[in-house]
Amino acid sequence: MQVTGTVLTTRRVDAYHALTVVAPGIAERFRPGHFVSVAIGGPHTSMPTRRAFSVHDVKPDYGGTVELVFAVRGRGTAWLAERKARDTLDLVGPLGRPFPVPRDPCACVLVGGEYGSASLFALADTLQQRGCRVDFVLGAASADRVFGALRARRMGETTTLTTEDGSLGLRGRVTDVLPAVIADARADVVYACGPMAMLRGVTAVGVEFDIPVQVSVEESMACGYGVCMTCVIPVIGEDGVTRMVRSCVEGPVFRGERVRFEDIGTIPFDALGAPGGRAQEGGAHTRNVS
Repeated sequence: MQVTGTVLTTRRVDAYHALTVVAPGIAERFRPGHFVSVAIGGPHTSMPTRRAFSVHDVKPDYGGTVELVFAVRGRGTAWLAERKARDTLDLVGPLGRPFPVPRDPCACVLVGGEYGSASLFALADTLQQRGCRVDFVLGAASADRVFGALRARRMGETTTLTTEDGSLGLRGRVTDVLPAVIADARADVVYACGPMAMLRGVTAVGVEFDIPVQVSVEESMACGYGVCMTCVIPVIGEDGVTRMVRSCVEGPVFRGERVRFEDIGTIPFDALGAPGGRAQEGGAHTRNVS
């Protein structure tokens, strides 16, 4: 649904910005893994495309609020970082397919890179409500870019932190420590959100341990609801056929081993409908690829 939300609070969290917006309808329908798209620049902007943001937190205050966490990467996010309390924003959401959660209690490892970890905390709440064990692995290039370390330590059975420069936790990347965490926790599933390179590495570790990995991909989205086709990535379906699917509609959450990370940014020659690839089969391109 589309709402005009009022900014309730703004704050800096190390290298990031956190914005809490009153958005009752979106908050009511939210599930962990959903995202929202935000109109940028005001009514007379020269930036017509929206920006997609994962939801960090949802609360019942004021009929329902959502908190967004983001880094300033360009003109759009710079404009958003300048918003003040009582400003209004045009939001559409909740969008995308949320994280699937287990029906029975199990051991879950949640892996976050940079501000991608923001979307994992609502998931952790849901998993713990179902009796699941939750272990966190959070990482970034430096300490100021690791998001949610204190909250993870309060929530998780264990929390392992990594930084590439060694300024917080262990020196290295999340994939360096993930095998030991999976083994110690006897994990049944891994959930991950962060840069694509990290998701590719986390998926490879999950494959080694023969456990499923659910990844929330970070891909540029201009509309957020499946019209513009800017966020397509190659994903292998249950039938073994690769299709170019929309991250915003069929995702952003996918089974990691089905995402062809090495081919992102291209159309693989063997993808359905690609030149020299498979011919389209009746209705095949609409099949579930989750």
